[in-house]
Amino acid sequence: MITVDEVMTRDVRTLAPESTVADAQKIMTGMGIRHLPVVEDDNTLVGLVTQRDVLAATDSQFVANVSKGSAKLDDTPLSEIMTTTLATVNPEASLRMAALKLQKYKLGCLPVLEDNKLVGIITDSDYVAVAINLLEQWETKDAEELEDFN
Repeated sequence: MITVDEVMTRDVRTLAPESTVADAQKIMTGMGIRHLPVVEDDNTLVGLVTQRDVLAATDSQFVANVSKGSAKLDDTPLSEIMTTTLATVNPEASLRMAALKLQKYKLGCLPVLEDNKLVGIITDSDYVAVAINLLEQWETKDAEELEDFN
């Protein structure tokens, strides 16, 4: 059985609840990521901010502040836009079980918790990487079998 621990990203970029939407936007753009776990100082997961959340906050802030002439992204804490009811998984869970959870709830990621602390994240992109790897192995095996047959 392949476990989440074998595929998850361990070096997870996180932010604190008091970090701002502008902070999240900068990190997501700079690092090319779509999910940011929000954690307390002791690495306890308290929420998740997605690229979609940031875009929605940016749009709503823009609309709300057009008449004022200034955007307030620097003032909006993540605690106001983050999702707090989260599906999570533990590192020992099977990769298949985690994939089924992603599919069932139409999620882009699952934070990985051990003893209620964030230890990693597994995303839909991680599953695409696994699929590519499996397809490459399959194609190599098919090519070898075809050579043996000829």
